[in-house]
Amino acid sequence: MIDLRLLREDPDRVRASQRARGEDVALVDALLSADERRRSSGVRFDELRSEQKALGKLIPKASGDEKAELLQNASRLAADVKAADAEQHEAEEETKRLLLQLGNLVHPDVPVGGEEDFVVLETHGTIRDFGAEGFEPKDHLELGEALGAIDVERGAKVSGSRFYYLTGVGALLELALVNAAMAQAVEAGFTPMLPPALVRPRAMEGTGFLGQAAENVYHLDKDDYYLVGTSEVPLAAYHMDEIIDAEKLPLRYAGFSPCFRREAGTYGKDTRGIFRVHQFDKIEMFSFVDPEDAENEHKRLLEWEKQWLTSLELPFQVIDVATGDLGSSASRKYDCEAWIPTQGKYRELTSTSNCDGFQARRLSVRMRNGKKVQPLATLNGTLCAVPRTIVAILENHQMADGSVRVPEVLRPYLGGRELLEPVAK
Repeated sequence: MIDLRLLREDPDRVRASQRARGEDVALVDALLSADERRRSSGVRFDELRSEQKALGKLIPKASGDEKAELLQNASRLAADVKAADAEQHEAEEETKRLLLQLGNLVHPDVPVGGEEDFVVLETHGTIRDFGAEGFEPKDHLELGEALGAIDVERGAKVSGSRFYYLTGVGALLELALVNAAMAQAVEAGFTPMLPPALVRPRAMEGTGFLGQAAENVYHLDKDDYYLVGTSEVPLAAYHMDEIIDAEKLPLRYAGFSPCFRREAGTYGKDTRGIFRVHQFDKIEMFSFVDPEDAENEHKRLLEWEKQWLTSLELPFQVIDVATGDLGSSASRKYDCEAWIPTQGKYRELTSTSNCDGFQARRLSVRMRNGKKVQPLATLNGTLCAVPRTIVAILENHQMADGSVRVPEVLRPYLGGRELLEPVAK
């Protein structure tokens, strides 16, 4: 959540952020009104409680008619205090409810617009000309089935659409990716983590996934648990309700976990293969930093993502995501999109978001710098979303005979194997 003091001091900035996101600007005025009611009701409650305490000291000293009148006033004050307390509580709840609906303030340099209004910041690698090589590229599913690596038919039989099996070299390729990516993260100073995939409501709400992203979250009603769509959630909540000494920052974690997404609103999109699925594994980087270092940490996370994709020898571009496509927690987000030959376009493989103090306020994660205690900043960055990375590797490194060249960085994790070759049927 944003700082209420900032809302009161510069409401126009908050309105502009909401407008840029394409979200309800009226929410800002409703929140200002609720906050004013919260503060005034708090003052009223404190005044009445002070009067009640003063009156309570007079009653034992009084007698006769004076005491009777004081007792009558005490009874009236008690009713007024109870009503003021209820009013204060109601105003606090309304302020909190509205505040949780408000997205993070967008960074002033973020391009304004929707999903297609991103700005390309840089491109890396060379897109292969398969025509010049004398063959038409196959898509990842055709390649994966020939390699004995992907089985979506049985995935659908067992679990429904958008589920799959990774088999044989497909399973080995995932393990190679996970080990290579985690090795890079550890070398960069991240602590490896295997977090829970089931979280309580506060963890999911605290990271901002029960707002606009709620439709894509799986909820277990009977137990009131949520299945995470990213290990960002349990990693962000790891230090929930804690105060961290400033000298211990930054704290960096690399979480490997299964991820679950309903993919609501994507009917008919990416239905072939394993690009858009309901369950997948992912390594996520997460940083707790001093707010003054947040922008620099964001650039570092992006560099680690670029290093990873470069090591996989994939052509990719980096985009500055537009305001309407940020997600409620992010003030700015960069995506790395790999070239997918059979689609003829770049598709998202990794992303990194700067959430400033937005999640930290909601989860009560603070830093102590001397006598000052304040919310710190949180940032996240995908290092390896396994299925999409497999899609990009198979399509970009395929050979004319249907085999797939293994990037050098993965070969030590595949027993030195240089090629993935089709299996006999």
